[in-house]
Amino acid sequence: MISLDNVSRTYSGDVTVGPVTLDIPAGGVTALVGPNGAGKSTLLTMIGRLQKPDSGTVTVGGLDVASAPSGEVAKILSILRQENHFVTRLTVRQLVGFGRYPHSHGRLTVEDEKHISEAIDFLNLTDLESRYLDQLSGGQRQRAYVAMVLAQDTDYVLLDEPLNNLDMKHSVQMMRQLRRACDELGRTVVIVLHDINFAARYADHICAMADGRVTVFGTPEEVVRDEILTDIFGTPVKVLHTEDGLLASYF
Repeated sequence: MISLDNVSRTYSGDVTVGPVTLDIPAGGVTALVGPNGAGKSTLLTMIGRLQKPDSGTVTVGGLDVASAPSGEVAKILSILRQENHFVTRLTVRQLVGFGRYPHSHGRLTVEDEKHISEAIDFLNLTDLESRYLDQLSGGQRQRAYVAMVLAQDTDYVLLDEPLNNLDMKHSVQMMRQLRRACDELGRTVVIVLHDINFAARYADHICAMADGRVTVFGTPEEVVRDEILTDIFGTPVKVLHTEDGLLASYF
């Protein structure tokens, strides 16, 4: 479980995220949704210890991420930010190999190579593993970054808008693969999404945020409702009940 107790961070006198008190269950996909500036990415990076909250505590799998040694945190939690700045003359396999650093400390073992290969195969990157990053499309690079995070082999995986740069086909493939990572590998995935329909289709729980606060947390059936989404996103939303599940219409 991921537990946040009275967590907040202030950027200026009028920009504050929190306070947030929330328990995110272990297992499955939890989607963070809300308008731009709602605080989704900030909340994710505080869970991942990339930003320090001004107040409150964050525990992941019972581990206090603020006080635990970095090596211990890196073995239970991995995170992918929106901005990734890697040397473009790395191959896909070299990039994914960085995910093993908490285990290998730069000296890859047979076990490390196994995890690297499994992550590359899982993201359908086998034919691209010898290519350099600057030879890939934006979508292919994004999949390589996610493979790097999965290779870290942590119970908890945090992803900040991993569908960026992905077209419709590859967005669907990515969500299906993350769903498989939960169902088949036992991972807990917390993911920032802009598309509420992907959250409705693939998430077990949805955490909706607005103005730096958690507005509602629950199952897709509890959150994906006309009045809730209209209030959160500030635009009329009508939820359709289809044979494929809930579908938010906001055109």
